This record gives sequence, C-alpha cells and structure tokens, in this order.
Amino acid sequence: QVQLVESGGGSVQSGGSLRLSCTASGFTISPYCMGWFRQAPGKGREGVARLYGDRGQTTYADSVKGRFTISQDKAKNTLYLQMNVLKPEDTAMYYCAADLYRCSWSSREYSYWGQGTQVTVSS
Repeated sequence: QVQLVESGGGSVQSGGSLRLSCTASGFTISPYCMGWFRQAPGKGREGVARLYGDRGQTTYADSVKGRFTISQDKAKNTLYLQMNVLKPEDTAMYYCAADLYRCSWSSREYSYWGQGTQVTVSS
C-alpha cells in the first residue's frame, strides 16, 4: 500500500515557525522527486518546494525563497518542510507529493499525494 501522511501543521502568529513532516509507506522516497504544495479555499494547488530525489537539488516558489527549506531523512523515509518567518498569506492546506520520473511544478504530474495538514498564520 502506497501512502503519504503529513503532520506538523497548526496555528501560529506572523513571524513564527513550523516544521511539516511527510512520512511515506509502501515505497522508498529517496529516488523520487518530492514536492510540497499548498491550497487555500477556492484556489488551486500551488507549488511551494521541490527536492530532486537522489540528486538532492531543491527549488522554491519565489514567495517562500529564503523562508522555507525542503529536506529529507532517508533513514526515516520522511520529507520535511521547515517554514520560518510565516506570513498570513502562507495560510493554506499543505500537501506532500511524489513522482518517480517527473519533477514538475505542476501538481498534475505527481503520482502520490497525502491528505494534507492545515497551516494557519494570524496577523
């Protein structure tokens, strides 16, 4: 059974920090492209950060550069998103995703998805 489970969301004030986790089961994440996406009510899923599998390369949306960091712990089969200096506009449901062959900014290119974890940032 292939499954991704996010955790670590919550409510914080502007300027605060959170670390999101995404634990995989049924497959090993290390050769995959792993992505974090977010979705606010009434809007589509927005790419936040990507990690290029074994290459270890990362990319970020302009809106989060310098504030968010994507990483993985291969031993724990877990993906992380460290979020610092959070802003109200970061409020959304955050999802992790995985694909073996593609590493796209489009959510439709990913094969596996978690159920999401809510992040709420107040002013």
